[in-house]
Amino acid sequence: MPQQQTDNASTMTYPANTSLETLEKRISERICHVGIYGLGYVGLPLALRFAQVGIRVTGFDIDVHKVETLNGGHSYIERITSEQIATAQAAGFIATNDFALTTDVDIQIICVPTPLDSHHQPDLSYVTDTVDSILPYFREGQILSLESTTWPGTTEELLEPRLRAKGFIPGENCALVYSPEREDPGNAQYQTADIPKVIGGTTQRCLDLGVSLYSLAIKTMVPVSTPKVAEMTKLLENIHRAVNIGLVNEMKIVADKMGINIHEVIKAAATKPFGFVPYTPGPGLGGHCIPIDPFYLTWKAKEYGINTRFIELAGEINHYMPHWVVQKVADALNDHGKPVKGSRILVLGLAYKKNIDDTRESPAVEIMALLQDKGALVEYSDPHVPIFPQKRDYSFDLKSVDLTPAAIAAYDCLVLATDHDAFNYGNLTIFPKLLIDTRGRLPIHPQIVSA
Repeated sequence: MPQQQTDNASTMTYPANTSLETLEKRISERICHVGIYGLGYVGLPLALRFAQVGIRVTGFDIDVHKVETLNGGHSYIERITSEQIATAQAAGFIATNDFALTTDVDIQIICVPTPLDSHHQPDLSYVTDTVDSILPYFREGQILSLESTTWPGTTEELLEPRLRAKGFIPGENCALVYSPEREDPGNAQYQTADIPKVIGGTTQRCLDLGVSLYSLAIKTMVPVSTPKVAEMTKLLENIHRAVNIGLVNEMKIVADKMGINIHEVIKAAATKPFGFVPYTPGPGLGGHCIPIDPFYLTWKAKEYGINTRFIELAGEINHYMPHWVVQKVADALNDHGKPVKGSRILVLGLAYKKNIDDTRESPAVEIMALLQDKGALVEYSDPHVPIFPQKRDYSFDLKSVDLTPAAIAAYDCLVLATDHDAFNYGNLTIFPKLLIDTRGRLPIHPQIVSA
């Protein structure tokens, strides 16, 4: 196993290079200037963490609204407060969409999305577009670090050739590393500083410089031998979860057909003190990582003639779950003498998991779209998402509904898609005509159907 390290300086010696020696000195003296490219759920917390330890940070984003909001001292992410933005600004943090300022920073850290295209193929356009926007202003003695989740080989096969084509040779006059993000929105136990950081460099000198940089802000560094190892590590972490969630979702369908409460089964199995890790079923996978990352590996594996059947099967099961929920809604309405078409349905929770405002790849959104396609009159309630956000594939002109008893009783069916703690679950057991519980949050009740 690679040895964990937290030291800020390399013990190795290298051939003299003024630009990299200057960079190393600026990092060790804590006067380096960090650029974060992509100020979303990954980039903004990282930018604030560097600012918190006294490192000057410039944040780059093509979204003018984000730039203006941050420079106005406000946050657009629920868990990040305006006070945190103000503290970072006092430490020198600014946001910009002017990539020419790349020349002024010592480090470029890329934290942009890596989605799938309409054919479920990896879409690295955000990464390559960002790199291509950086390169005209890139100079010797800078570090380029990619944090976006991607397939093994991206750093060395896509980024390094772009640098070399401009005369920048990693390990000689610049540095190139890959260090995958490990953010977990809504997890109060682990903040950015506390999560061990995996990193791989294209050369040993690149790795040492990258470790020295991130050690300024992250408590524990986990260096690995190559960027490919770091890229594969990120995929394994999320595929591990996707496969196990796929398993428990399939078990839920089987248990439902047998009249067994899967949540009771999981609680009983979790009492075993060894050999079992509990995973919770739900209406599907959400967030930017788990629904997407497996397809990055399955796509790359085909280049080597390998079919990743196990991973793809888990993906199929998880992708099916919103359809399963919608069928449960249709069956339950039918039992109450109503068709889906024309029924008023309220989806509870728009975020992909509880107690956050992140709706990326949320199964709740797909459930809304599927119900609407069947003619339902769909609305939603989410205390963390007051207005339906702009999305590439879905468009709803909606605002969150307040969950008053009168409002609850006005709908033909409620669908608990995300079990936020802020919901009044007492009201949800009294006032609904019908409620579909996809999270196992509510007790057995005549008007409540588990899905």
